[in-house]
Amino acid sequence: MTASNVNGSGEVARPFPEGFLWGVACSSYQIEGAVHADGRGRSVWDTFSHTPGKVLRGDTGDIACDFYNRSDEDLDLLIALGVAAFRFSVAWPRIQPTGSGAVNQPGLDFYRSLVERLLARNIEPVLTLYHWDLPQSLEDLGGWANRDTAERFADFTQIVAEGIGDFGGMWITVNEPQVVASHGYRTGEHAPGHTDDALAAAATHHLLLGHGLALQRLRSALPAARVGITLDLHAVRAQDAEAEAAAAVAEAEQNGLFLDPVLQGRYPALAREHILPPASLIEDGDMELISAPIDFLGINYYSPVYVKLTDTSVPHADETPIAGLPGVATYMPIELPRTSMGWLSEPDGLYDTLIAVAADLPPGCKMYITENGCAAEDYVNPEGSVEDVERIEYLHGHLAAAWRAIQDGVPLAGYFYWSVYDNFEWGWGYQKRFGLVFVEFESQRRLPKRSASFYQGVMSANELPPLDLQIASTT
Repeated sequence: MTASNVNGSGEVARPFPEGFLWGVACSSYQIEGAVHADGRGRSVWDTFSHTPGKVLRGDTGDIACDFYNRSDEDLDLLIALGVAAFRFSVAWPRIQPTGSGAVNQPGLDFYRSLVERLLARNIEPVLTLYHWDLPQSLEDLGGWANRDTAERFADFTQIVAEGIGDFGGMWITVNEPQVVASHGYRTGEHAPGHTDDALAAAATHHLLLGHGLALQRLRSALPAARVGITLDLHAVRAQDAEAEAAAAVAEAEQNGLFLDPVLQGRYPALAREHILPPASLIEDGDMELISAPIDFLGINYYSPVYVKLTDTSVPHADETPIAGLPGVATYMPIELPRTSMGWLSEPDGLYDTLIAVAADLPPGCKMYITENGCAAEDYVNPEGSVEDVERIEYLHGHLAAAWRAIQDGVPLAGYFYWSVYDNFEWGWGYQKRFGLVFVEFESQRRLPKRSASFYQGVMSANELPPLDLQIASTT
């Protein structure tokens, strides 16, 4: 693979491998709306978002992007964008309103139709089975802290596989189980809103067990399907040599807690006891199920984590103490840019993450960047366009890092931008915009941003153009 098209500054275009899969991503609760339509049950996010004080400005996913009612329009928009693959999630309560028992056929029919309409448009469906919308009825029985939820998830997987799985394709079992366990059960920032270390530790194991059981069902029902899991990973960096031991603990708890069981069949030794699932929850055969071979690993990358030793008894700007580790905090280096989420933007962190994970991958296992994206202060200007140059810069930098990792041997097979549409951004409601497509939520008007044009050009050419030429052409 050789670089070509040198520009005036000496920067070159970067061609991606033949067959590299270009896509966009979204999730059910964040875009679908129609929360009472066609027999859909209540999810933990319905409950959480309707609880005063949980979501900014009291926003909910009741309408969101109204994708459930506007999916034909939105799928045609995917054609206009030129994407080859569409990553979406299946809402469990739309198919099993209480999380178990009888199938709600209209819900299953919607996703079968969605798959068929994607295939008719020559767009590959990439299906995520669990993207956080647990049926509330299962949460009432303990949620992911209850082992039985993993069994119910396996049953749900079988229903979806048998109902719409004849297309084969790519299947993701669970999206970001680390966020579900930590934010949903430990810190309470996300649904279901618990603040209990023991519940979070139990949820950690049962989410992973759910992945293993779902993988087993998919292997049996759909032998030709490609199956993986998506984990959110961060490059964890120590400020100096004195902070390296603390950074190793942070890395074990942030990345290794889910990566090590999937790839190595064990929990990381450096994670602290209250973070780890207790031995009493781990039954014979669990780790073998969790570490069964996968066809690909999905990586969601947004930002790095920096760790330092500091006096955590005194508040410092841009420092966040790590609970339970006195004198240790994460911090924000002032020299690094930030997105409107307040997250650090560092493409080298993506490169380092890909290199590190690739070293532990079993032979034949591919990697996909299943989410990467940037929230920005988007608005429609007087000329009627959204000139989101900062998103183009973010995207260009991270695609350059991905390209560099491929040159250095990482088996990266595809990239999915998050998100195709502005949507319900969890606890931030509709304030934060990640989309390539601007959504005017009051009218549901769609307007592709300048970044959509940039990404379309990348996908069409299967190469990353020099940044200065592209920015000049969009301003």
